[in-house]
Amino acid sequence: MRCHVAFTPAEAAEAQLGIVVDVMRATSTIAQALAGGYRRVLCCAEIEDALALREELGDAAITGGEREAQRVEAFDAGASPREFREPRAETLILSTTNGTRSIVAAAAACEEVVLGSLLNVDAVSSYARGRGEVVAVLCAGYKGAFAIDDAYCAGRIVRLVGGERTDAALAAEIVADRFPNAIDGINARTYGPPGLEEDIAFCARESVLEVVPRFTRMVGPAAEVTL
Repeated sequence: MRCHVAFTPAEAAEAQLGIVVDVMRATSTIAQALAGGYRRVLCCAEIEDALALREELGDAAITGGEREAQRVEAFDAGASPREFREPRAETLILSTTNGTRSIVAAAAACEEVVLGSLLNVDAVSSYARGRGEVVAVLCAGYKGAFAIDDAYCAGRIVRLVGGERTDAALAAEIVADRFPNAIDGINARTYGPPGLEEDIAFCARESVLEVVPRFTRMVGPAAEVTL
């Protein structure tokens, strides 16, 4: 097995298995939503696509998401994983600044796509072992640029998955080794808006969810993710 890390969306790698990581907050939120009882999450790159799906699905769905870490005014909820511990509908339609775009892109590039975070790091790493010859951890980053919190989580996954590492995978492991405590790995990134402290603490919890969110199909412009 060969393990690679793409630190930014521009490095998007084709792989038998792609593991999308957006620790703050999309992949953490999706893992929590599915563990909490939502049947599926529809990941949209654009706000307009999310609102159109909400109109189509009616009361069977709610919208959630953010831009620049601020809740989208037209949505039913924000992007905090703490908002999705109990289901308010069957479907969550999610659109975020970075993560949902990366999920949609990965769906087009990889044979299989799953979502990783610290919340499910053991579960997703265990799933990845033996799934194929090439595993790529795809970091959502921030607006196309490197984000150290995603690189930290990628390094944690690389270490658990094992196998042959590319130089990028080795670099991610070095980042992970630099921060023995997960919350320090997340806080190494400089966040713009204040008020994310509770979400940071929530997303820094390790292996508290035994779920592996998987891309299943495209629903119009949205990538459907289920367990």
